[in-house]
Amino acid sequence: MKEYEDISDEELIQRAQNGERKLEEFLIDKYKGMVLKKAHAMFLIGGEQEDLIQEGMIGLFRAVRDYRPEKGASFATFASLCVERQIYKAIEISGRQKHKPLNSYISLSEENSPLKDAEDIKQQNPEEIVIDRENANQMLEKIREKLSPFENQVLEAYLDGIDYHQIAAQMGKSSKSIDNALQRIRNKIHGLADEK
Repeated sequence: MKEYEDISDEELIQRAQNGERKLEEFLIDKYKGMVLKKAHAMFLIGGEQEDLIQEGMIGLFRAVRDYRPEKGASFATFASLCVERQIYKAIEISGRQKHKPLNSYISLSEENSPLKDAEDIKQQNPEEIVIDRENANQMLEKIREKLSPFENQVLEAYLDGIDYHQIAAQMGKSSKSIDNALQRIRNKIHGLADEK
């Protein structure tokens, strides 16, 4: 599908919306990496990774279907917002339906949790998403301050979508060492939640 690489996203979207399925597949494939990064970033705050990836892909599909260039945003920005909304929506629904977070490391329903607001996100407009993203970035900075340099390297690689076996190979460490570092990171995140 190299023949599509020099065509703008906006033109590709228009043609995909007019029924060219190959272009829809090309766009989904092109932006899949963004979905994986967002799903990985959200994994630490709430979710089975596979479920979040699937939700993110649904958001990306909706972005291709619903994008309107006349609204002023680039497709990349719009797709990013749609993916985040879909992932947050899945976390919110899971919290309501199961009365527990998507993962067992940090409870999003704890009153003192700095992550509690993630459970209540409604995402009705881009401004709310920008604010939520800023809050998530602030939380990530607080987390990074608590981590050792090694743990920060592991976290960065993990958030980039690299599994712990690959991280171990890249860093010249054992898989057990990386697994232990990820567990320490989770514990420190939980400790931050308990501090608030």
